[in-house]
Amino acid sequence: MIQLDNVTKRFPGGQEALSGLTLAIDKGEMLFVTGHSGAGKSTLLRLIALIERPTSGQVIVDGQNTRRVKRRRIPAYRRQIGMVFQDHKLLYDRPVSDNVALPLVIAGVGHREAGRRVRAALDQVGLLHKEKQRPETLSAGEQQRVGIARAIVTRPKLLIADEPTGNLDPDLSLEVMRIFRRFNEVGVTLLIASHDISLIDRMGCARIALDEGKLVETEEEDVAWQ
Repeated sequence: MIQLDNVTKRFPGGQEALSGLTLAIDKGEMLFVTGHSGAGKSTLLRLIALIERPTSGQVIVDGQNTRRVKRRRIPAYRRQIGMVFQDHKLLYDRPVSDNVALPLVIAGVGHREAGRRVRAALDQVGLLHKEKQRPETLSAGEQQRVGIARAIVTRPKLLIADEPTGNLDPDLSLEVMRIFRRFNEVGVTLLIASHDISLIDRMGCARIALDEGKLVETEEEDVAWQ
């Protein structure tokens, strides 16, 4: 599903966020990326989402080499990827349903089909009963679930999440991870950047660790998630 071959990302000024990173992620895998702040976790996700391009090396996602994706084709490329952020990036002047529908509107999906998909996505995250409410009336956990619904409304093959539980308490964090687990169980590939080691341990999934842009650890926990 995802292949990184000797990938380096260097920003203006010479800072290397990733250095010679080689990594393979199988279709249907649920993988956590750990590491301290500045280790390269977010840069890795941004390269996969084609928000950034590598300085050298190759990033291949579902058979597509991101270096060869032309600028005008980036929106079509991103439709296969759902993205969840620590900052929900919700539109607070729009109801929940409009927030979730935004990727479908951009993709030109018809009103009736978009409405059906929005309701299905909200139902999957347990928020169908709040589709008409404004985001500011929701709790932090509910707002994050709206962000997840928006990420999966296009039925992506791949879901990437950057510190999705960073602002949540332990119970809400586990609730969000359980939602991710359900998506993974129906075949969605997940890549989640997180510093919450105790939560990752509970999930019993494969993980990698980055340090100064380099891969320093790969392991799979043999514990059952709860």
